[in-house]
Amino acid sequence: MKIWAHRGCSQMYPENTLLAFEQAIRLKKLEGIELDIQLTKDGELVVIHDERVDRTTEGIGFVRDYQLAELKKLHIYAGSHPCQAIPTMDEVFALLTPRLKEGLKLNIELKTSVYPYPGIEEKIIDLAQKWGAQKSIIYSSFYTLSLERVRELDPDAEIGVLDTMVSDCLFKSKGCVADALHPFWRGIDLPLERLTKEGYPVRAWLSGHLYPEKPSGGILDLEELERKGITDVFLNEPERYLADG
Repeated sequence: MKIWAHRGCSQMYPENTLLAFEQAIRLKKLEGIELDIQLTKDGELVVIHDERVDRTTEGIGFVRDYQLAELKKLHIYAGSHPCQAIPTMDEVFALLTPRLKEGLKLNIELKTSVYPYPGIEEKIIDLAQKWGAQKSIIYSSFYTLSLERVRELDPDAEIGVLDTMVSDCLFKSKGCVADALHPFWRGIDLPLERLTKEGYPVRAWLSGHLYPEKPSGGILDLEELERKGITDVFLNEPERYLADG
């Protein structure tokens, strides 16, 4: 089972921050890191999951209504660590590129299903090329038209289609010619044997506790998930499953 850090090590550190990513790249056996991107009012790529800043910062309102300089003034609580800021994608590439060159992968989810953010696909592909990271990236989204645009811009891009059920992922995958399915871990409504035999990754995402919520202490049976045909999992607490580094 291949393990990914979902929004970085997001159970013990604030999600989608440089701090959470720094903790993740210490895990030598980690397959990759997943993060989310949106656009600011002035067209800058920033890493944040929610369309609004309310949950993770002291600010109020939509990401798309903030200039980058305004977003950078907001604080993300990090406990005993210094407060974090919403990172730009450029800052994330600066941090991760050495590990990407060593084989770490990066799943970039385009948060385009609520607001399409015109031009976001061009911006992220151009930035990936600037950092020489194209071969390390998997692009994903719930919004199929966004993935189709990625495919048009970069025919060699690796694409993972997101949805809740495997059947819905398969339906969507036809339009963007996806390379992988990214369903909810409890959304396995079709046999996966044929897909996995053909080397088609099935990367499952999970809900779970995010910092600063108190962890439940539960642990997943990864062998059971493998028996279902899941090849990868996106986890908030990858360090618990990769304790040996």
